[in-house]
Amino acid sequence: MAKKAPTIPFCDLEVGQLDALLERLQPLIQPQDFQLLQRVVTTIRLILEWIQRKDLSFRRLRQMIFGPKTEKSRYLLPKDKGANPEAPPASANGSAPPKEKEKKKGHGRNGVEDYTGAERIQVPHQKYPPGCPCPLCVHGRLYDMNQPSVAIRIVAQPIFPCRIYEMMRLRCSSCLAIFTAQTPAEAGAGKYSEEVPSMLALLRYGNGMPLFRIENLQVVFGVPLAASTQWELLRDLADLLMPILECLIEMAAQAWLFYHDDTRMKVLSLLAENSQQAAADTGDKDRTGIFTTGILAQVGELRIALFFTGRKHAGENLQSVLDQRQEGLPKPIQMCDGLSSNKLKTGQTLEANCNTHSRRKYADVVEAFPEECRFVLETFKEVYRNDAKAKELELSPEDRLHYHQTHSQKLMEDLEKWARAQIDQKKVEPNSGLGQAISYMLKRWEKLTLFLRQAGAPLDNNLCEQILKRAILYRKNSMFYKNERGAMVGDLFMSLIETCRFAGVNSFEYLTAVQKHARLASEHPELWLPWNFRVALAAANTS
Repeated sequence: MAKKAPTIPFCDLEVGQLDALLERLQPLIQPQDFQLLQRVVTTIRLILEWIQRKDLSFRRLRQMIFGPKTEKSRYLLPKDKGANPEAPPASANGSAPPKEKEKKKGHGRNGVEDYTGAERIQVPHQKYPPGCPCPLCVHGRLYDMNQPSVAIRIVAQPIFPCRIYEMMRLRCSSCLAIFTAQTPAEAGAGKYSEEVPSMLALLRYGNGMPLFRIENLQVVFGVPLAASTQWELLRDLADLLMPILECLIEMAAQAWLFYHDDTRMKVLSLLAENSQQAAADTGDKDRTGIFTTGILAQVGELRIALFFTGRKHAGENLQSVLDQRQEGLPKPIQMCDGLSSNKLKTGQTLEANCNTHSRRKYADVVEAFPEECRFVLETFKEVYRNDAKAKELELSPEDRLHYHQTHSQKLMEDLEKWARAQIDQKKVEPNSGLGQAISYMLKRWEKLTLFLRQAGAPLDNNLCEQILKRAILYRKNSMFYKNERGAMVGDLFMSLIETCRFAGVNSFEYLTAVQKHARLASEHPELWLPWNFRVALAAANTS
């Protein structure tokens, strides 16, 4: 006999009861504990409100809490009844053709040519040198084939290996004079080589690895490197790189296209200020939010990534960059989502909004409105397919604009007519999920379709979302910055690492080269930007 599932007691909570509970508990617990409890109660309240919605399914609730696994149309749209359009054609005798075995991705089998950073050791033949007679036929001679047999050996070592040089010391038995061996050149001038801060920057701000984890790993290998020492190395390198960052910001201000967006971030010193303001209860509504803004500037063919962490929103940070813009330049294109925090106070840009954000509104309600959402998603699919074709053909911005006007304008016009008909003819409830998605799209229609009127206008803000993953990875692993100084250092390294990635430059090599030529980089930072530092490096090495 099957066991009966245990019932879970459910408490019928009301908003007033929760608020009253918080008021009773606030004087009894510490302020930081009360803030945590307030967040927990807010989360429970939101989940209860979601559950009470009639159009909410378990699938949608799971997506709201954990996020969607994918937003691709072939997974979102319900399958048509009958034949599967994606099924392979049958063979002549009616049987399905055999499936080709696909190579499994991520199998880890790399060829010897993939190990570009490996140390290569030439091993001569132990018995027969080149040119000696053949031991079998005696008539011929052995020659080098220049195709060596290969054995790969991967070993473990600390991230930062250490070498200790012990210079011999000699003392005279008569006069007691001491003679010490000269320190070899490979020992360097200081304890830490230039590669150490570069690697720390990549681990910390490129991959989000906390300093204390690096410290623990180094202890395991017997090469201690304290977290405080790591921070000092990063701080000193940041001071050296600051003129280069200022040069990047000035150059980015002249861009013809900007992508920008926000993500939340924690800075402990600013959170402490929030707690002090809450305890003072002065009644002033000071801003308490903390964000990291990502800005991607397109300057000609170059892309510059900038990060700013603090209380300012993306629009304010972009405004501070545009304050350095030269007069007389045409208005740049500004790509962002539809939030008011991304807007500028003055009309200095041609604002475009993200079509991916608009499409996501329909992807969220596709289960409740399958047929209506199918039309919208298929339309966006065709428009994005046209944009991919334009990239494949390597069209110029003007030719891309003409291509979209030819192939995508009719699609977007039909989409607008359909959306307005749904509202005007009252085919959909305005407060429903589909109605809200349509309202969001129609309200921003001019900015969503800027790519049909302005050369170079992008379809979405995906590039900025991608660079913001650098800050999100840091937040996921390290959780917070200690203070604004630490946030500034993080913004600097993330900006340079991402800019190097767009320039196709090895960021480790770049950071190391700047340190080795610190005086030249500080005197002429414009010559040591990621895309032209190799020229400056060659000139420095030959001078």
